[in-house]
Amino acid sequence: MKNREQFSGNLSVIMAMAGSAIGLGNIWRFPYIVGEYGGAAFIIVYFAACLFIALPIFYAETIIGRRGGLDTYGSMKRLAPGTHWYKLGLLTIISPMLILSYYSVVGGWSIHYLFKSVSGTVGQETGQFSEFISSVEAPILAHTVFVILVAAIILGGVKKGIEKFSKITMPILFFLILVIVVYSLTLPGAGGGVDYLVRPDFSKLTGGAIASAVGQAFFSLSLGVGTVLTYASYMRKQDNILVSGLGTAGFDFLFALLAGFAVMPAVFAAGLSPSSGPGLVFETLPYIFGKMGAGSVWLTACVAGVFFLAVLMAALSSAISILEVGVAYLVEEKGLGRSRATLYLSLFAWAVGLLCSLSFGPLADFKILGSSIFEFLDKLCSNWMMPLGGLLFTLFVGWKMPSADVLDEFSNGGSKPWNVKIYPFVRVLLRYVAPIGIIFIFLNSVL
Repeated sequence: MKNREQFSGNLSVIMAMAGSAIGLGNIWRFPYIVGEYGGAAFIIVYFAACLFIALPIFYAETIIGRRGGLDTYGSMKRLAPGTHWYKLGLLTIISPMLILSYYSVVGGWSIHYLFKSVSGTVGQETGQFSEFISSVEAPILAHTVFVILVAAIILGGVKKGIEKFSKITMPILFFLILVIVVYSLTLPGAGGGVDYLVRPDFSKLTGGAIASAVGQAFFSLSLGVGTVLTYASYMRKQDNILVSGLGTAGFDFLFALLAGFAVMPAVFAAGLSPSSGPGLVFETLPYIFGKMGAGSVWLTACVAGVFFLAVLMAALSSAISILEVGVAYLVEEKGLGRSRATLYLSLFAWAVGLLCSLSFGPLADFKILGSSIFEFLDKLCSNWMMPLGGLLFTLFVGWKMPSADVLDEFSNGGSKPWNVKIYPFVRVLLRYVAPIGIIFIFLNSVL
């Protein structure tokens, strides 16, 4: 087999995988879902879902990726020759490209609001967000710039592109979100937001809330779409899978909490509703920044600029992992060069994303099963394709792969004593707990 690029070490793996996990799911999605489902009680369930459902699925993808040593399609064919399991590899090539198409639209929004922040025009009036996304030129331009940035990073390859970007941006990203947390906590009335996040109200934990917590854990760690598997195929054999998983999940959960403390105290300080929905980041927060910085354009520009720079960096770090799945497939299975593979897939994501962007404006009346193009793709991927991919990955490792092979990969050939000790517990989670959790997501989507 042709030599493939590899990450430099365990820290590089954790930084890259944490970059994949820490994305818009943490900054854009997590705060408003916490707001919808009652604060701290939701966070507790979310933590349990990360530990007992999402993390085992993460390990399943990691084991397949490093054991197979190829893209999603190639790894499945190598580990299960003569079977239909390779079709799972194809599923996890299609789904990330669809995700990237609408994800890049939202990533483009962060570019637009970053520009508005540094120009001092963000948060001057309400309704700017709705007006912006329903227009044509500005959202498409921002979407285009975002796709170009993602493609440029991928062209650098594994070490000079993905690894280098992740190592630089992850520390900066945490620093930026900490700056916003400090600012948010010092606002008059911010205590209500802190109380909201730390005092659980279990009366609000409905079945829908629990399903959303499981789904958020799933969505946040980028499971079921081959991103973890693809990154794991670049791991060295001596890298510790247990540590990589715990490190990635730990960083992801910590960042989600920080995002909550960055957003909710500011929301309460402004006297607004914590359940403002998806517009919380792009509509409510700019208004808050403008209100809190009244009389100081410079202060508003600084705070908003730092926040939307963090949003953009988080979006880029996840988007590159999504694009890499398809690029690895075209390079290794179809023999394309990295440049051509990146170009073709970027153009595809850009074209479908164009329709997603227009679905807020000129194509708003065009519906697929009652949903706009953007909403349809989001529901298709988040509610169906991602959980299906995660379920099949988990069943493959839990029931199809020989247990000896799974243990061998998980424990580095038995050289990691702690991995050997914890493996029986992980195996139970893989075979029973995680699949039940995924089926719960499916049932919630149907009902």
